[in-house]
Amino acid sequence: MKLLALSNGHGEDEVAVRVVRQLQQLCPDAYLQALPIVGEGRAYQQAGIPIYGSVRAAMPSGGFIYMDQQRVLQDLKSGLLSLTWSQFKDCRRWAAEGGTILAVGDIVPLLFAWFSGAPYAFIGTAKSEYYLRQDDTALKTRRWPWQRWLDCDYLPWERALMQHRRCKAVFPRDRLTAQFLKQWPIPVFDLGNPMLDDLEPTGIIPPHALPDHRATILLLPGSRPPEAYANWQLILDGITPLALQGEKLVFIGAIAPQLSLDQLQQFATASGWQHNTNPSEIKVPHVWLTLGQSHLLVLPKAFSDGLHLADLAIAMAGTATEQCVGFGKPVITLPGQGPQFIWAFAEAQTRLLGSSIHLIENPADLAVKVLALLQEDQQPFYRENGHQRMGEPGASIRIAQQILFALR
Repeated sequence: MKLLALSNGHGEDEVAVRVVRQLQQLCPDAYLQALPIVGEGRAYQQAGIPIYGSVRAAMPSGGFIYMDQQRVLQDLKSGLLSLTWSQFKDCRRWAAEGGTILAVGDIVPLLFAWFSGAPYAFIGTAKSEYYLRQDDTALKTRRWPWQRWLDCDYLPWERALMQHRRCKAVFPRDRLTAQFLKQWPIPVFDLGNPMLDDLEPTGIIPPHALPDHRATILLLPGSRPPEAYANWQLILDGITPLALQGEKLVFIGAIAPQLSLDQLQQFATASGWQHNTNPSEIKVPHVWLTLGQSHLLVLPKAFSDGLHLADLAIAMAGTATEQCVGFGKPVITLPGQGPQFIWAFAEAQTRLLGSSIHLIENPADLAVKVLALLQEDQQPFYRENGHQRMGEPGASIRIAQQILFALR
């Protein structure tokens, strides 16, 4: 089997990596490579998956031109058209050599896969029927045949690419979307969402290393500088009043490796947090800070540990927020300056993930919302909503098995 993974974003790269790893296990003699359409494909490189074709550092928009159209001109000036054309030719060359394609993301990698001339499969991460509705009511109330062309988050031209004879399998991100796509002759498989896989605790944060008998809150400012630093300041503006009013809380800042630990610490100390020099059982680079009776732990590569330890999350992120919801955690979000996590993104995320998301407008409202959620006893509700929106873990192996059957 010869397969090229196409993806267009950091979160999409991570999804593709999870599935490609399972393909490597299922078919050790498979020839597997990746072409990240946005960015350099760091997730693939860290997983040891070879990069094929033309790549370059992320464009000024970070891939979020639909959130800020003014950045399109910046991308064009940075060579977007020439890069896209080179990647189109890379896909054609891959197909000419007998390869197949796994497209992960939205219409962009799906279009690349169709243009290549190769057989392809598609994992749709960007679109969901939950953006349009909260249940399957429209399936029951649609009155006219022509409504089936528009009454779906996937537009007619996107569905045409999924109905093409060379498209062998489509894996929507949730069950509701799969249910809608089955109205058309699309090879739809409802196998779950790979975002929930490979999230077991690593032991980076030993549970006994945290202060006892305190609520734990996971802080997720995003992964792309300089936006993540601005988001971090907004989060600090929201949690610092909690510490000043005497609340006994533990905050875990699970940061992306590309963010500077020293810089994040400087933001925190400027907000009044003090460096704690007491001995720590955590072995990786980290910072402990205190304010009043609250503690703030900041460290990289600790998302999965923080995810399992946290009672709730404060997030200004994409994929990580969805993973928190999938694991039954309530999440507070607030919009920033972008380019990713602006109001439009946060509002759309609320529709996608439902009642697990609590969207506030400014940091001043955060303290009240945190205390209200900590006093709730609705864990079964959040677990059920997470299951409905994100499915069960184990999707990566299920999807890999179906890809082998469909494309081998």
